Amino acid sequence: MPNSTGLVKLDAMENPYRLPEKLAAELGERLAAVALNRYPEPRPTALIEKIKRVMQVPAACELLLGNGSDELISMMSMACAKPGAAVVAPVPGFVMYAMSAQFAGLEFIGVPLNADFTLDVDALIAAIETHNPALVYLAYPNNPTGTLYDDADIECVIAAASNSLVVIDEAYQPFAQQSWLSRAADFDNVVVMRTMSKLGLAGIRLGYLAGKASWTTEFDKVRPPYNVNVLTQVAADFMLDHLDVLDAQAAELRAERTRLEDAIKALPGATVFPSAGNFLLVRVPDAAAVFETLLTSRVLIKNVSKMHPLLANCVRLTVGSAEENAQMIAALKLALH
Repeated sequence: MPNSTGLVKLDAMENPYRLPEKLAAELGERLAAVALNRYPEPRPTALIEKIKRVMQVPAACELLLGNGSDELISMMSMACAKPGAAVVAPVPGFVMYAMSAQFAGLEFIGVPLNADFTLDVDALIAAIETHNPALVYLAYPNNPTGTLYDDADIECVIAAASNSLVVIDEAYQPFAQQSWLSRAADFDNVVVMRTMSKLGLAGIRLGYLAGKASWTTEFDKVRPPYNVNVLTQVAADFMLDHLDVLDAQAAELRAERTRLEDAIKALPGATVFPSAGNFLLVRVPDAAAVFETLLTSRVLIKNVSKMHPLLANCVRLTVGSAEENAQMIAALKLALH
């Protein structure tokens, strides 16, 4: 990852807003009281119950906590690893699905999306029938495209993957405002994964997986013993009491996303794809030149054009604060003149 010191950092889908000063001071007092000389609870029951209550997790679901979604993906890969096992996911998608599969010795089968970044349902179902995968990942919405897949298409995939576990990854749910969480217990082969990173707490590294105990119990067997540290547990517990602050920040970012999209659509040579995340995928005449021009203007974005052929000449722009977005738009005007 490039050194972002001194740059407007809009490359990693982070929430640009800090906590209000009073709230940050209160959190600091809570963190200062933590017994750093003691190991954390391996399964922090009170925190798990609080997440279930605040996030309205169905009663029939259990929760598994991870050091961000990355660790949950790693745990699932490890638990499902056996000779001949495979993972299926649409591509382009979140790189950790493929990387974790590779690290665990699983075969990864990427199924290309349609040109408009919607699911190629027939191709996805064909891959599931051919490879009988242990895991099928569906990001809702998808990174790096921002696409919110059609619910009917997802239901078709769930039905076709009756011998697989379908992982619905809702990392960007605060910006999509649509969710499968309430239906997680309606299927025997579905779990829903979320993270607190996009809510504005990327630094504490906390993800959670909701699903039937028949799945979470098995994944828990490969969980490192103290995978969620004491500072993360206390910070998460504190912020769950102040979710209104984070929700207000997410609402502001949704409004900024609309303003940013409108501004970029007015620029020559830019094609903006619909996004339900806190980022926009934009096709430009020359992604490398746009990236370098913005970097010269001290704005850091992500050039995703080499990730997959479908992303040719695409850049991904994180939605920042109004001031940050104004700087990015000014730099884009220079790049696309």
